[in-house]
Amino acid sequence: MSDAEMITDSTDEAKSGTGRRQFLTGGLAAAAGLAALGPLEALGARTAGAAPLKKHRVGPDYGPLQPVKDHTTGLALLRLPKGFEYLTYGWTGDELTDGRSTPAAHDGMAAFHRRDDKITIVRNHEVGSFSGAFTEPNYNPQAGGGTTNLVFNPKTGEFTEAWGSLSGTIRNCAGGPTPAGSWLTCEETTVVGPDGTRHGYVFEVPHHKPGDPTPIKGMGRFSHEAVAVHPRTGVVYLTEDDTPSGLYRYLPKRRHDLAAGGRLQMMVIETEDGSSYSTYEDPTGTEYRTSWVDIPNPDFAPGEQRPALQGQALGAAVFTRLEGAWWGNDRIYVVSTSGGTVGQGQVFEYDPAAERMRVLFASPDAAVLNNPDNICVSPRGGIVLCEDGSGVEFLHGLTTDGEIFPFALNDVVIPESGVPGKSVEPGDYRGSEWCGSTFDPRKGDWLFANIQSPGITFAITGPWQDGSL
Repeated sequence: MSDAEMITDSTDEAKSGTGRRQFLTGGLAAAAGLAALGPLEALGARTAGAAPLKKHRVGPDYGPLQPVKDHTTGLALLRLPKGFEYLTYGWTGDELTDGRSTPAAHDGMAAFHRRDDKITIVRNHEVGSFSGAFTEPNYNPQAGGGTTNLVFNPKTGEFTEAWGSLSGTIRNCAGGPTPAGSWLTCEETTVVGPDGTRHGYVFEVPHHKPGDPTPIKGMGRFSHEAVAVHPRTGVVYLTEDDTPSGLYRYLPKRRHDLAAGGRLQMMVIETEDGSSYSTYEDPTGTEYRTSWVDIPNPDFAPGEQRPALQGQALGAAVFTRLEGAWWGNDRIYVVSTSGGTVGQGQVFEYDPAAERMRVLFASPDAAVLNNPDNICVSPRGGIVLCEDGSGVEFLHGLTTDGEIFPFALNDVVIPESGVPGKSVEPGDYRGSEWCGSTFDPRKGDWLFANIQSPGITFAITGPWQDGSL
């Protein structure tokens, strides 16, 4: 039995297995987790086939994209399939319910169901400057990143409140929800502040109250990207957006108290001579036997080796730009944004019970998949892909048959006259990336996503039942 499997507790949740219904898509229904494998498996099979594989220019089920006006501003900010509509909220500079201003650089998010049937969304802000904390509590008063919490009523289709939940951090890029109903927000940096404060940590933010400004140093100091939590054991899997990067796991001393300490380990891909293995160019179908090695110094100081290099020296495997991660089917799925034979991305599947991993899909060409980043799973079985490539920026859908199609186009152009009630600068923002996609956790009737610049949160709804999403 592995160390990870030994971390258990005697709560009713653990005994009944209800914790399995939570995984890294913002707490979607169990059906979504069970479907997570299908679309990627089918995509891999199509990639390995003889016929050329390309994206559909028009969705095979939802149809072509067309300009759709925002219910909030009246501007046509997105192109969506017929029948879909949306509203916007929480633009950069908008006043929060607590009187503070909404920070910029919207990024990763997760949605949580509340007892009153409303939804709380915890939203990252990837602010990389030492412009000062925007709220309390804060970790470093000089740092400008952090999180805000939004409340949405799915019955009325409106946001009802928003507040700053954590600040004083830097470059809060992605993260992931926990079975306890909190968001683990990650700093994608190892910068040291002007006052000597070290950054590069993970912080916990409950969906219903302010976050804890104390970094979970046991999870390591590195360019964190995303996390996924094993719902039964409480083991936290962590990705690192760097090259070389490691795939890590954190074994907490106490499942429900991540801040109480634990061990940080890095994945080893077994080789005959025990040397470190590089996955950078591995194609679809590559399989591995795996184990783990302890990182001696997770909270490295300036001048010391960062965790990935420590692990590599001990035989751990290295990856290129590990980003998205989520849990489903008793597996952890991890995205390498620029891995594969042509550097356009890989998706790995790791089975912790069998200590096996494989390349579930490696993009054969940018025309198929261009540097995938965030991914979320729909309750209907499909997958939403946030590409982080270049040029026109889409949210793509992935059907259960493994077909990729454009679902939403960023068409944000702010006119010279500006937008009434908004403080964002006029300009063309169509090249800004999508991020933070997450479905509402109860019915999946709403998809929430961000355009990072100028910083806008979208709530999209429509005839989801007509297709895979």
